[in-house]
Order: sequence, then structure tokens, then C-alpha cells
Amino acid sequence: MLKKRIIPCLDIKNGRVVKGIQFEGLKDAGNPLELAHFYSENGADELVFLDITATLENRKTLADLVNQIAHKINIPFTVGGGINSVADAKIMVQNGADKVSINSAAVKNPALITDLANEFGSQFVVVAIDVKNIDNDWYVFVNGGTEKTKWKAIDWAKKVTELGAGEILLTSMNNDGEKKGFSLAITDQISKAISIPVIASGGAGSVDDFAKLFSKTDASAGLAASIFHYNEVSISELKTYLQTQKIPVRCQ
Repeated sequence: MLKKRIIPCLDIKNGRVVKGIQFEGLKDAGNPLELAHFYSENGADELVFLDITATLENRKTLADLVNQIAHKINIPFTVGGGINSVADAKIMVQNGADKVSINSAAVKNPALITDLANEFGSQFVVVAIDVKNIDNDWYVFVNGGTEKTKWKAIDWAKKVTELGAGEILLTSMNNDGEKKGFSLAITDQISKAISIPVIASGGAGSVDDFAKLFSKTDASAGLAASIFHYNEVSISELKTYLQTQKIPVRCQ
């Protein structure tokens, strides 16, 4: 069995790490440079960096911050937020990103997935999918979780896989920030329906939530923010616990 990955997420707003609940009520969670370096030195397998208020005006500021972080870490680094073209992605690559994450841009222009895969390789393309359960159906949302689309979660996951995505970052908006566990059912359905890795996001509140994620779904990785940022759970503690549960993880 492939080893499961533990991935902290830095949601960035105006140069600071922030965290909310169900995409609302954002609170400051620290300095991105300090947190990135800390996670890189303390057992994180990868790092995801999402500029949640990306605009053309702050593109240069974002690129500069990506560059600074890339020089402080030695683990794979995914960058998302406001990437709408191959040219945008190249800027992030030139500043140290190993992968890019696209979300709303992929829904609006699905061909972008293929364009990025052709330019950089599928392994470079992470499609972030924000989903919400409405009347027992999971729908894809865009624009920071504010706009419902026509796409059902599984259909869109299959589509982006066909278009050349190398990985999916699946976030349950219902669970985001609630610390009551991941959305296991939809995570399992999607991870079994497609051939590419799924990173599960939204709801991590304890080491046991990760154990359930990896034992009850085919997710390849678990992503979390606040429990790591606020030192509620350390990555070393989490990995030690997962090893006691016979779940394969990378050593510290």
C-alpha cells in the first residue's frame, strides 16, 4: 500500500495565514513563512498554499511570497489562487511551486486542465473541488464557495480526470473548520470512482479523524489547517498514532 500523506494547508489573505469555518469568519492564524518552515522541518509530506482572495493586483505579491516560502522548505509545494492560464502557472513555477491548484478557473474553462497537463505534465495539475451537500446530493461550488454550479461532485471528478488532472483536492464545505471529521462517504465514492489520488480536506479535528479517513476511504492524503496551525495536533503525534493503527505513513 502506498504511504498516506499528511498535508498542512496555508490559506493566505493579505499576506497572512487565515482560517474560518465553512469558508466564513476568517481569523488570523500566523505568518506563512514561519509556518511553512515549521511544517517542512516537522514531518509534513507536502504543503498546500492557497491565496483565497487572489486578484491580478496582488499577483506579484503572491509570487514574491511563493518565492520566499520555496526557499525555506524542502518538501513538495502546491500553489493555488487566481491561476487562470498557463502563463499564470509559469509565474508560480518560476518562483518555486512544484504543482499548481486550480478551482473556479477549471470549471469556467475545463480546457485549462489539459493545457496545463500538456505544458507541465499531469502530476503538476491539482484540481481543487469544493463540494457541498444539498438535499442529499453533493454539488461543486466555485468562487470561494459562494456559487453553486450544475456539476455533481462525482461527475466533475471524473471529468477533470479525463481532462488530465493529476490529483484532486476535495474539500467538504459542510465539514470545513468544524473539526468533526472528514466527509467519509463522498470522499470514498470519489476516490474509488477515479484513477488519480484524492487529497481529503475539511473537518479534521483529531488524530482519529485521519485514521478513519485512511481506513474507511481510498484517499491518498489528508489535509488540515487549524488543528496544525493552533498546535492542537502535531504532525509527529499524528504520524505516530497512524503507525499504531497500521496505517502506512512516511517516517519523520
